[in-house]
Amino acid sequence: MTSRERVLAAMNHREPDRVPIDLSGHRSSGISAIVYPKLRQLLGLPPKPLRVYDPVQQLAIMDEDVLDRFGVDTLELGRGFALQDSDWTDWVLPDGTKCQIPAWVKPERQGSQWVIRSKSGRVIAILPEGGLYFEQVYYPFLETDNLDAIPEALEESLWCAVDSPPGPLAKGPNGNRMLSEGARKLRASTERAIIGLFGGSLFELGQFLYRNDRFFMLLAESPEQAHAFLDKVVELHLADLEDFLEAVGNSIDVILFGDDLGMQTGPLISLEMYRQFFKPRHEMMWKRAKELAEAKVMLHCCGGIRELIPDLIEAGLDAINPVQITARGMEAKGLKADFGDQLTLWGGGCDTQDILANSTPDQVSKHVKEQVRILSPGGGFVFQQVHNILANVPPENIVAMCDAVNSP
Repeated sequence: MTSRERVLAAMNHREPDRVPIDLSGHRSSGISAIVYPKLRQLLGLPPKPLRVYDPVQQLAIMDEDVLDRFGVDTLELGRGFALQDSDWTDWVLPDGTKCQIPAWVKPERQGSQWVIRSKSGRVIAILPEGGLYFEQVYYPFLETDNLDAIPEALEESLWCAVDSPPGPLAKGPNGNRMLSEGARKLRASTERAIIGLFGGSLFELGQFLYRNDRFFMLLAESPEQAHAFLDKVVELHLADLEDFLEAVGNSIDVILFGDDLGMQTGPLISLEMYRQFFKPRHEMMWKRAKELAEAKVMLHCCGGIRELIPDLIEAGLDAINPVQITARGMEAKGLKADFGDQLTLWGGGCDTQDILANSTPDQVSKHVKEQVRILSPGGGFVFQQVHNILANVPPENIVAMCDAVNSP
């Protein structure tokens, strides 16, 4: 099978020729830019320019030779863009490693920390001394909201204002043409399955604008206002979805939405609240995505969400990621038994909270083989570690993890 055939077979609940692997196919399956050069060195690969395509999470672009070495079957749509040296500018990682970041992201040194400003000049994020990620520090709707100004508010929110490739040009007057041309060229250049990052968050977007605590209170105390806000958000998402899939719908295999609904101990909201505020709107967006393109719908959703999964399936979800196996209710065996024939489990292949960072390579290998044994029968499984590989992970463990996926 080609990589694309392999991924789609698994998502159609047929066993492929081997377990498909996702590593850096989206912004929650990537690798810390701090550890990436160490991985290349361990693999005996020549040094290459280190490019950080996601400055917020400090994630590196994985080069083609590493993708080939590990048999990676996925590619992010953004890899078709920012291909010129002029698209990048020099920067330095928190550990002093020299790198490049997208030229449109302009961090400023402010005392002992870095800051990112919005177009209006407001500081919206900081990277404190000793930190590894930029942190959101401004919430546009914290004091008062204006539902007619949501697009403007998004430009003042870290997670929406700091673009990874293809970057801000995709939002310009010729954005759709640029997206379409870049996506077509990327698809023609690879047999890997292409993941288009759309986002389309509802629950998280409320937290980005109101702040977590304020948005929880809005849902609980002012449901009419919460519905009004979410209606506006869905209206914007649907318009963006039309444009996005008109441009790239024929070039992607998976469209990725995002909405973190869980924490370590279970869902962040009740099932009743999910059904009241979010399920109908998820269903509306996911249904429209499938009408506009043949791509599979995947949701990135961290944490323990076992209670919500039947409703997510009913809403039209094809795949869930990252399958946080250490959260309550997310044990691989139970998820596979209960949902393995209805939902692709895209992740859960290796625990990153403890095992990947703190175990020996042999222990990592044994753990991965057991997860694959549980999750792979009958298809419906794409291997990915649980979220991004962090800066403290030994590169030997990364090699052990990837090599164990399809080993005897």
